Amino acid sequence: MTPARALLAENPIVPVVVLDDAANAPELVAALAAGGIRCAEFTLRTPAGLGAIAAVAGTADFAVGAGTVLSLDDLERSVDAGATFLVSPGFDDELVERAMERGVAVLPGVATGTEVQRAAKAGLDTVKFFPADRLGGLPTIAALAAPFVGMGFVPSGGVTGANAPEYLAHPAVPAVSGSWMAPRSLIGSGDFEAIERLSSEAVVAIGRA
Repeated sequence: MTPARALLAENPIVPVVVLDDAANAPELVAALAAGGIRCAEFTLRTPAGLGAIAAVAGTADFAVGAGTVLSLDDLERSVDAGATFLVSPGFDDELVERAMERGVAVLPGVATGTEVQRAAKAGLDTVKFFPADRLGGLPTIAALAAPFVGMGFVPSGGVTGANAPEYLAHPAVPAVSGSWMAPRSLIGSGDFEAIERLSSEAVVAIGRA
């Protein structure tokens, strides 16, 4: 089991967080944790991403990751800021190799069988399936999982509270990734009570599934 699969075994919901102000990160993490979610992917889509990672890195019982990792520079700065797992939208051999060297979990994005095969060759047992909704969703994951026995697929893109339980019911899906429980608008408005409620609802929904 790779570090990524071990992480996801404990965290079946991975919030994708886009922050405009790093100062909101501690309250956001507290709200997610209060709702039962113990990890988050802070994307590097905004300048606040790295600062947010640094602000909450080391939070007890909470895994802090970096998303939208596109280059080795992104990787190095994210790990130096305290990220313990890395997520990228595509597959990059150099990024995967360097993440392994630095001892952090890595979840690269794939969209085709060719990329899944490259991931397996690199020693990975879990990948991000992105953009899931545009690529056919669960039926496509099921089709890819058939020849790639043991590979885990984390759907991201179009995942919602409504379809997350269906995804997670498939044995090849160890976790789902999405922003429905912590949308950018709620973070920006400071409505952390709503984020806690949505997180709790998400946890209950997958528990029932």
